[in-house]
Amino acid sequence: MKSKASAPGKVILFGEHFVVYGVKAILCAIDKRITVIAEDTSERKISIKSNIGELELEPNKPISEINSPLKPFYYLANKVIQNKNSGIKISVESEIPLGVGLGSSSACCVAGAAAISKLFGNVSKDEILKLAIEAEKTIFQNTSGADCTVCTFGGLMEYDKRKGFTKIGSEPNFHLVIANSNVEHSTESVVKEVSKFKERNEKEFSKLCEDESLLIENVLELLKENNITELGQKIIQNQEYLETIGVSNDKLRKMIQIGYETSFGAKITGAGGGGCIFALTDESNVENTIREFKNKNYECFSVKIDFKGLDTF
Repeated sequence: MKSKASAPGKVILFGEHFVVYGVKAILCAIDKRITVIAEDTSERKISIKSNIGELELEPNKPISEINSPLKPFYYLANKVIQNKNSGIKISVESEIPLGVGLGSSSACCVAGAAAISKLFGNVSKDEILKLAIEAEKTIFQNTSGADCTVCTFGGLMEYDKRKGFTKIGSEPNFHLVIANSNVEHSTESVVKEVSKFKERNEKEFSKLCEDESLLIENVLELLKENNITELGQKIIQNQEYLETIGVSNDKLRKMIQIGYETSFGAKITGAGGGGCIFALTDESNVENTIREFKNKNYECFSVKIDFKGLDTF
């Protein structure tokens, strides 16, 4: 038997870094997907194939001994076949660039959990989410689960550390042009640098958190109104806060400046230090914005909000 599932990637629209200190973040599922096909086999092996490599192991290996980015799939498959005399073959197809803050790992975990579980019965989205977060913890031990949540349910969500996830009911109609700096970065090291900034500048950082909280409350209203122009201004403002805490660099600034020329606003998404930026557009300026980035030799693509979330078939 075969089963198939796909889950969208994500961007953080607002609140990255500040979310660590209790401010809300706003996340958005995007219409670039990871698709996972799972098949049960008579051979007692777990076999995984993807564009980043392959992994084939017998069941019941300690997860700590597996040194592979594919180990979340192994974790999921191993958990599901614990009491069964069979194996699983898994193939992974991705439309999402890896390691640039667009939720490829979370989408893999969600689609993987759904496809593998479906081989042996129907499982609710809530149960799939729980499994996906467990799997993601094999690579990111301190994951909040926010990325897996938005990849499961789609659309827009707000997240804070105390209250967790709340779905945003608004369905604004905008495009994001995502441009990749191709600069490698470590989320962990950038987060540590922000922590040092906070320790050196307690009052300034506290004020920035207040300002970000207010900005996000304003953004939630603008999303309801589908006010793209004003949202662009909030994006520019949020980028200024990210500049202040030191997560930008010359290359990202140059890319953001390109975004400003044709879009409503542009900012870093995710940790910063490298990875991606996005520019907010609509039908009127999406093509011009893509052209500007491509003319300057940046890898880029446009996305819309994915309201569907996890899909199984």
